[in-house]
Amino acid sequence: MQSRFQSDRRLTARMGVTLFLLGLLYVGFVAALIVLLKSWVLVVVIAAGLLGAQYWFSDRVALFAMRGRVVEREEYPELHGVVDRLCAIADMPKPVVAVSEMDMPNAFATGRNPEHAVVCVTTGLLRRLEPDELEGVLAHELSHVAHKDVAVITVASFLGVIAGLIVRFAFYSQLFGGGRRDQNTAVIFAAVLGVSAAVYAISFVLIRALSRYRELAADRAAALLTGRPSVLASALTKVSGDIARIPTRDLRTAQAFNAFYFTPALGREPGIANLFSTHPSLEQRLEQLGRISTELGEASAPGGA
Repeated sequence: MQSRFQSDRRLTARMGVTLFLLGLLYVGFVAALIVLLKSWVLVVVIAAGLLGAQYWFSDRVALFAMRGRVVEREEYPELHGVVDRLCAIADMPKPVVAVSEMDMPNAFATGRNPEHAVVCVTTGLLRRLEPDELEGVLAHELSHVAHKDVAVITVASFLGVIAGLIVRFAFYSQLFGGGRRDQNTAVIFAAVLGVSAAVYAISFVLIRALSRYRELAADRAAALLTGRPSVLASALTKVSGDIARIPTRDLRTAQAFNAFYFTPALGREPGIANLFSTHPSLEQRLEQLGRISTELGEASAPGGA
C-alpha cells in the first residue's frame, strides 16, 4: 500500500545502489572466507542464518538494546493519539508503539516493513517536547517506515556488524592465543582479519552516505505531510541542544544505534565524529526546513519555539 508521504526517487535510487554494492561486497566477503577457511558449508550457513536473524528480529533486538517496551493506549493515550492521527493522514498501517525509559531525548523506528514496524520514543523526549513538536518527530520516524529505508538500513548494517565482530574476535583471539598457531594458520588468520577490516570500512562509508540522505528525506517528507516545517525545526533544535548537555558516558551505549535515531547521540564537542556521522549536520537540516517553510508560506520561521 502506497502512503501519502511524498515519495523520494533519489532516496529509492540511493537505497538500490547501496544494497547492490553491499550485495556485491557481501558475496565477495563470503567467497573470501570460503577460500580462506576452506569450509563453504559452515560459512554460508552461518552467514545466511545471521542475515535472516537480522532481518526478522531487528525490531526486537533494537527495542531490547535501547530498553524499550511496547505500550498500550491506556498507558500512553496522547502518544497513541498522535500516531493514530499521523497514520490516518498518511494512509499507512499503524506501527507498534513503544517507549524507552531513557532520559536522552530521542526516537527511532525499526522493522522489516510497514506491516511489521515499531516506533519508539524515549521518556526524555516525551518530557521535553510540546505536542506539536512530538508530532513532527513522529512524522519523521513514520516516513522512514513508509519509505522502507528502515529495512534497508537494517539489512545494510548487517555486513558491517559481522565484519566488525570478526575483527574483534580475531583481535582477542590473537591477544590470548597467538602463541599456539603454526605459520600457515597465522597467514590465514591475518588474511581473514584483513578482508574483514576492509569490508567493515567499505560498508561503513556506504551506510553513512545513505543514512545522511535518508534523514534529510525523512525531514522533508514529515514537513510536507504535517505542513509545519518550523515545528520540526523547533524539535530538532531543542533535542540536539539537550543531547549535547547529557554526559558523554551516558551517550556511549546509545551511539551504536545512531543510524536509527531521530538525531545522533553526540556530546558537546563531537569534533571529528561529524565526519563519520550517520546524520547531516543540524545546520543542514534546519536550512532545508527553512526552504520548505518558505515554499509553503508558513508564518513562523524554523527553529522558533
